[in-house]
Amino acid sequence: MKRFTGILVLALLTVLPSFAQAHQGDPNYRSEITTISPSVDGLSFQTYNFDDGVRLQNDTGKEVVVIGYDGEPYVRISADGLVEVNLNSPSYYLNEDRKAEVTVPDRADAKAEPDWKEVDDTGQYAWHDHRSHYMGEGLPPQIKDESQETKVFDYVVPLEVDGKPVKAMGTLTWVGSDSSVPVIPFVILAIVVVAAIAFWVIRRRRDEADDADESEGESTDGGSDRESW
Repeated sequence: MKRFTGILVLALLTVLPSFAQAHQGDPNYRSEITTISPSVDGLSFQTYNFDDGVRLQNDTGKEVVVIGYDGEPYVRISADGLVEVNLNSPSYYLNEDRKAEVTVPDRADAKAEPDWKEVDDTGQYAWHDHRSHYMGEGLPPQIKDESQETKVFDYVVPLEVDGKPVKAMGTLTWVGSDSSVPVIPFVILAIVVVAAIAFWVIRRRRDEADDADESEGESTDGGSDRESW
């Protein structure tokens, strides 16, 4: 019983950090897409996890292309929802890590013909766009008072919709060092695990008590039989 309880506690300690790491953004910042210009029906462009990344959904019925950092085609989402990435785009490799701490292969060349690779067919793609979050070390120079909400910068993610230029414009804001990751999900998870442990312990003790009663009854019956014999 103690061993089982220990395993459950260990699982809890393992799950909680994993749950926290699912939110890789910095809670002191908020990145928000404010405008798509010109407006395009069926085009959804959002940020997620505070300032972690951006997510594009193409329900326009037209081809949408995301333009990379060097002006090259980076992602292509066809009218039917087919999602492809350009393996010759340096942006493809840089966006695999939030801090762009990756080695870009020699094949990556913004001027090369695109080499498209299919990655999905849902019409949606999400990535770390380094234009939408702060890439420097420490605090941005715009922050004079960490307790005050402050705009860090505006940014633009260029797109092409049906071959025509479109801009997804956003703003990165410092919301204050008092911001934190919500703790309610962790509390709920802890309660569920503790309740499971308690239920198992109670059930286990009841089963052991029942087994003990049955054993005692059998011993008593057996003794009576021997005496009568």
